Amino acid sequence: QVDLVESGGDLVQPGGSLRLSCASSGYKLEYYYGVGWFRQAPGKEREGVACMSSVDDSTYYADSVKGRFTISRDNARGTTYLQMNSLKPEDTAVYYCTAEAYGTCPQSQYDYWGQGTQVTVSS
Repeated sequence: QVDLVESGGDLVQPGGSLRLSCASSGYKLEYYYGVGWFRQAPGKEREGVACMSSVDDSTYYADSVKGRFTISRDNARGTTYLQMNSLKPEDTAVYYCTAEAYGTCPQSQYDYWGQGTQVTVSS
């Protein structure tokens, strides 16, 4: 059973940085899992932020975060990261990590989802 748990969400000032982490509390996320990050702000639709393919570790970023966010993974630890730099108030949302065995990137649906971690960007 893959139980994803996110951490690292916080209140940060505009222009600041955060690193989100995602690990499975049960089954370790092996190299063959495609992984991704989504976010949802109040009153808005869920948005795919970044993902990494299980096939070749190719990545995808939403235009809104391109050049500021970086997705990465540590297969030895079975952990996925989202480094967020130059944060803006519009980045405020609940961020969810996702995973799927042999998942590609981008994709809109994943088998496994975390409970989310709140990121608030405000002065």
